[in-house]
Amino acid sequence: MRRQPRLARRTPRVTAGPEPSPAFGTARPPSAPEPGGRRGRTVLLAVVAGTAIANNYAIQPALTDIAAELHVPLSVIGLVPTAALLGCMTGFVLLLPLADRVAPNRLLPAQLTALAAALTLAAAAPGAGVLLAAYLLVGATAGVAAQAGALAGRLAPHGRRARAVAGVAAGMSAGILLSRLVGGALADGLGWRTMLLVFAAAVLLCATAAAWLLPGERPPARGTYPAAVRALPRLLRQHPGLRRAVAAGGLWYLAFNLVWVALALALGRPPYSLDPTAIGLYSLAGLLGFVALPVTGRLADRHSPRTVITASLATAATGTALLATGLGDPLVTVVGLALFDAGAFAAQAANQSRVMALDPERGGSLSGVYLVLYFAVGAVGTTIAAPLLEAVGWTGTALTALAALAAAAGVVRTGDGQGRDAVRKSPPR
Repeated sequence: MRRQPRLARRTPRVTAGPEPSPAFGTARPPSAPEPGGRRGRTVLLAVVAGTAIANNYAIQPALTDIAAELHVPLSVIGLVPTAALLGCMTGFVLLLPLADRVAPNRLLPAQLTALAAALTLAAAAPGAGVLLAAYLLVGATAGVAAQAGALAGRLAPHGRRARAVAGVAAGMSAGILLSRLVGGALADGLGWRTMLLVFAAAVLLCATAAAWLLPGERPPARGTYPAAVRALPRLLRQHPGLRRAVAAGGLWYLAFNLVWVALALALGRPPYSLDPTAIGLYSLAGLLGFVALPVTGRLADRHSPRTVITASLATAATGTALLATGLGDPLVTVVGLALFDAGAFAAQAANQSRVMALDPERGGSLSGVYLVLYFAVGAVGTTIAAPLLEAVGWTGTALTALAALAAAAGVVRTGDGQGRDAVRKSPPR
């Protein structure tokens, strides 16, 4: 009989205050926000993710001009995208676990403010060394895009997780695609330094919106922060499906970076000698990938992610084969890039939903492990783009990307279908 008062006292502690988020493994009470509110939050997270990740790519159309201004070889400036990717990996390891410990309306604005500061440092860089160091910081803080994606997936109700992830992925893909266009146009009209300051201002606007509109409840911490970081490698040993997702995703991201970095370098030199604006316009070809992502999310929620990924990789391979014929025909190049981006973005959205379905309550940590290794393999593509282009030319570079896509498809098809079972059997939160 004495247990009843204790139960009565404990009940308010569960329900009082800001309602707990399903992202942290608690059921949403009947007073939860309507679906429209969830959609609005997903839209905000998509905008934040797209704006943040854009800063890893916006500088690429201006690489040739930057090398000339700083009087350094193009192969050295070609390391700027690599520095951004290395920074991203560091951010995933050290910053992504904070998503399980800090309120979203504090964590995301803080990282976005740091990103704006890093962009300002890059804009003032007197030489290649400072620029590379600044882009390590840019990449680390731009990793807030991954936190936005993990948060959207974990807040989504059962049966809509892939759709929420695909929504944020659509924002990220739009940021990647438009970054090259906008970055190229701004660099061409105002100079690359002013372009970086414009992007810094946009990031600060996102920080303000995130501080006002994102949830303020602090997730319950599980152990200490150092313990959470040390636990990340163990997840890779525990989940064979995570290892397969890393291998496949890393291979197609290697191909993605290899194609886009080499494309910017190839179009900026003879015989094409295009200016940054013209190079950036080619990024519009990837809008097909942006359009395909919502469809991908619905398909991944209803069918096997493995099937969706395989079909997506076949689409990307078709586009890469077209690109391998050369860059002399703009129409062929545009069609090839459209198919390539559509396949790569769709495969990534389905793959991330499969990763989070392995253990939805630890989706943030699983995403952290996946993205660290995903970007690590992708950094190889960015690093070898310039020397590979010099050694084997554009056609050889495109064929290398095609081989990476074929290897990724092989990894996906050797799986045992666990991704589908995980999605189907994952219990409602």
